[in-house]
Amino acid sequence: MNPARLRERMVETQLRARGIRDAAVLAAMGEVPREAFLLETQTPAAYDDGPLPIGEGQTISQPYIVACMAEALALTGSERVLDIGTGSGYAAAVLSRLAAEVYSVERLPALAEAARERLARLGYGNVHVLHADGTGGWQAAAPYQGIQVAASAGEVPHALPEQLDIGGRLVIPLGHPPSGQVLFRIVRQGSREWRREELAMVRFVPLVGGVEVAGSG
Repeated sequence: MNPARLRERMVETQLRARGIRDAAVLAAMGEVPREAFLLETQTPAAYDDGPLPIGEGQTISQPYIVACMAEALALTGSERVLDIGTGSGYAAAVLSRLAAEVYSVERLPALAEAARERLARLGYGNVHVLHADGTGGWQAAAPYQGIQVAASAGEVPHALPEQLDIGGRLVIPLGHPPSGQVLFRIVRQGSREWRREELAMVRFVPLVGGVEVAGSG
């Protein structure tokens, strides 16, 4: 079966069947070629229902989780979005179909450079990749109307909600094994007012300060 047919089946069986309803998210997931963000040897597993290794001890997230996080941002196409944990660049590519500009931060230099080259080669010109500590966000491009974090923290890094626009949404997994991780949506309602919602139980690599360990994407 060709990749386009596999993507179509993935959208129907892994996303729509599990409750993903945002038409733009479903379209983006059906458009972005996940196989292009993997090692060539992993191509046959590109649309499997699970994460896959991308090197450097990191993974590309399960398609459902990528779609769930994108849907939780409730994007309309005009937003500036911050993506923490570029990884292979797959999640940033999906977001690029949903927002005006995507600013993606990756802590491992090899992954950052590979993702930057891959995204440019594939034509995702509205994605900007920075090699930096994701816990600090990307202040120069703030404020953002949406922020997603593809690594789990014990608590929300202070810099991220501060870079969120009023009315903007931050989607982040919180918690560590063995207690488990919960995906939260945090909506900024005022200069010092945020509302937090639980979305789902998840499992991500840890979010750590510095520039040596990265999240998945």
